[in-house]
Amino acid sequence: MKSAFILVFALAAAPVLADPAIVKEVKAQTANDTWTFSVTLSHGDTGWDDYADGWRVEAANGTVLGERPLAHPHVDEQPFTRSQSGIAIPSGTARVFIRTRTNTEGWADTTTPFTLP
Repeated sequence: MKSAFILVFALAAAPVLADPAIVKEVKAQTANDTWTFSVTLSHGDTGWDDYADGWRVEAANGTVLGERPLAHPHVDEQPFTRSQSGIAIPSGTARVFIRTRTNTEGWADTTTPFTLP
């Protein structure tokens, strides 16, 4: 009985992993052969222990084309939009993919496709 209590207590104390950040909207514009991406994310940020801490733009083959780190939680600002400029997109690329990151889970397993305007 004592060991069962310890097991239940240990499981109750284990951290609960949050869902990945969700891409709500992507906007992109080009100027001088580079792109500026504005990505709107939604995530259940709870503070420094669990927050969305970045997004990146990837090519179809997974090559990282640009990255936007997020330096702090956005508990009271959901959803929120952050931009990154100077992203070089290879000529002939029609579609890129946005991958989000949280400080608890790292880079998400899935991406959100985005067709360039």
